[in-house]
Amino acid sequence: MRLRHDAPVVRATFDDPNLVSCAGLVPVMRLAQQAGLHDAVADRVRLPTDKGANPAGKIATIVAGMLAGADSIDDLDIARHGGMRSLFTGVYAPSTLGSFLRMFTHGHVRQLQAAARDTVIGLAGRAPLLAGADTLCFVDIDSMLRRVYGKRKQGIGFGHAKVGGYNVWLRGYNPLIATLSTPLSAPVIAATRLRSGNAGSARGAASMIAEAISIARTCGASGEIVVRADSAFYAKTVISACRRHKVRFSVTTRIDAKIRAACDSIAEDQWTCIKYPQAIFDEDTGRWISDAQIAETVYTAFAGTRHAVTARLIVRRIHRDDPTQIPGQEELVPTYRYHAVFTDSPFTLVQAESQHRGHAIIEQVNADLIAGPLAHLPSGKFSANDAWLTCAAIAHNLTRAAGHLAAGPHAAARPATIRTRIINVAARIAHRARTIHLHLPQHWPWQTAFDNLFTAVQTTPG
Repeated sequence: MRLRHDAPVVRATFDDPNLVSCAGLVPVMRLAQQAGLHDAVADRVRLPTDKGANPAGKIATIVAGMLAGADSIDDLDIARHGGMRSLFTGVYAPSTLGSFLRMFTHGHVRQLQAAARDTVIGLAGRAPLLAGADTLCFVDIDSMLRRVYGKRKQGIGFGHAKVGGYNVWLRGYNPLIATLSTPLSAPVIAATRLRSGNAGSARGAASMIAEAISIARTCGASGEIVVRADSAFYAKTVISACRRHKVRFSVTTRIDAKIRAACDSIAEDQWTCIKYPQAIFDEDTGRWISDAQIAETVYTAFAGTRHAVTARLIVRRIHRDDPTQIPGQEELVPTYRYHAVFTDSPFTLVQAESQHRGHAIIEQVNADLIAGPLAHLPSGKFSANDAWLTCAAIAHNLTRAAGHLAAGPHAAARPATIRTRIINVAARIAHRARTIHLHLPQHWPWQTAFDNLFTAVQTTPG
């Protein structure tokens, strides 16, 4: 692509009051209204003074800015350009929104989180967010470290992270995220919680799991619910919470002496080869030949305590290079690296092991948040950043619901893709009598997806 020389661009002026750069906010914010976002915030959030007035409009403005790509308070000004005031009412300036966020306390954040729960339940009734949840639903929980550089931010601490394979300690916050998904649908965020950077991964996980399970059931998860987590959540409180709420658990274990002894005790003829990277299917034997094998045994976790639980220990092993081994002896005395999962899953060995590896899907949610609203935690106030995190979750769920209504590949597309193709599309506003007409770019490659979403939200759900 090159500039035309026969008609060079010699002038650029910002003077058209009828242009908008993110016309896709019209159907998405209509969807938010239909899902009950405004009503839920108005009913639940009670902030003092005039700075806390009209929380529904201010939260909606923050969410709209995030949908359009804002990752800081100043970026929320994107909601006030061109003809946006012709399309939306109650659009607030970034300075007003910053003062509003700084009014939040922990209790007010919990009120906003309750409104976020109501919204995701409303979205589930408006779009097939959890298709297949009447058979199987996954609750995934994970934490991530969001690095910050300002030393005056409230609640920051040094947390552990891996950068380039090295263990490092970084200053920042430690958000905890719980998601809901099914084998047929991409994950939505059920609950969030902001913690200081030095918080252990499992701190507060049990109560968040209980919250996510409640939301899942309200959204129609009437089948099996499986809670998945990595080894940081292999704790008595997490397993007990799953048992107490009558759901299944699938948690990676740390390879300590007891777990390793259990892995070593599995007989050689019990190991099954699975499809793994670079696996080869042997048609003669009808099985996969790869470096990875799985097996299972019975294991009692937390033995000797009142939290003792007996369930399946599913083990995956792969060959490990041992520098101390005599060359040529690898086949005679093989060494393995074990990956163990403690679970009471009712599914077969191969199914349960494969489903647990699917827990990695939550990493994509974390990556989407980091590439979007959580690129920064913009305030110096801890509770303001917690409220920002909750708004980011609402924006993520709205994007996911919009993708479902847009249909096609957008049902599982990344939020950044939906933002580029559907939300951030330019339009010129034309006023005709009492009707506003959006003139969108001709030959827009994703016109069908936009039309699907726009049409879907024009009808009020019955």
